[in-house]
Amino acid sequence: MVQRILITGVGGFIGSHLYEGLAGAYEVACPGRSELDLLDMEAVRLFIERGQFDQVLHAATWNATAMARRDPSLAFERNLKMFFNLVRCEGAYGRLIHFGSGAEFSREHWHARLTENELGHHVPKDDYGLSKLIIARHSNCLPWALNLRLFGVFGPREDMRIRFISSNACRGLRGEPLCLRQDRRFDYLHVDDVVAAVAQVLERPELSGTFNLCRGEGTLLSDIAAMILESLGLRLPVHIEAPGEDLEYSGSNEAFRTVMQTWSPHSLQDGVFQQVRWLQENQAHRITDSPSPGP
Repeated sequence: MVQRILITGVGGFIGSHLYEGLAGAYEVACPGRSELDLLDMEAVRLFIERGQFDQVLHAATWNATAMARRDPSLAFERNLKMFFNLVRCEGAYGRLIHFGSGAEFSREHWHARLTENELGHHVPKDDYGLSKLIIARHSNCLPWALNLRLFGVFGPREDMRIRFISSNACRGLRGEPLCLRQDRRFDYLHVDDVVAAVAQVLERPELSGTFNLCRGEGTLLSDIAAMILESLGLRLPVHIEAPGEDLEYSGSNEAFRTVMQTWSPHSLQDGVFQQVRWLQENQAHRITDSPSPGP
């Protein structure tokens, strides 16, 4: 029997890719904001009860990036409200899968290969990270919930104005120097690898708790810039604004790889080449907004 899946946040980067990658194998509902207001407790209850979903993939989030169209000061309240409106429908669906963030760890204490058991050692100072921390801690108390913690995810349709790989690939396509604020090791995973992992997770309904879903290693941004230039076949300058290296931002994927032994991410270089080809084919480099020099 085909599983019924609800995906929230289908208008966003992660949600849209989940829909594209899973719709062929599952019966998927992906309501937009006009169809389901996740902040409306009663609307969520009615939608969930009518849907009879086997699993809910909660990818909706109140964005708090520099280019966010929504008020970032509301990230804490809105992220918690959306999550708990789904949680309160316990029993009306099978399992809740929430997509967490490395922001759950305090940015000031990021380091190499962060592990699941370090959650809560430090409290994030930003509202977005704090909301994600609370959601992760609560998810760990629910035997029917799973928190998949994402770190750096990239791929088609990401915000090219602020995402390091796409913004710099666009610079290169325009013949401009590549830029980064400061070199650092960053854990990047192509969104196709995220979708492949979720497809396997959906077939393991007994899984609960929190797992880092990441490549499992950090790569210097300057090395990623070199991959971009290689994929473009260009030799352009790479400007680094500040000397030295900033704190590494990477997670350990050992726990996830242990339970999902058939999942293996593609090489970062392959992912970068794939993204550059997508940007070329979609003429994305013609966007004139000034891109960010770093993540």
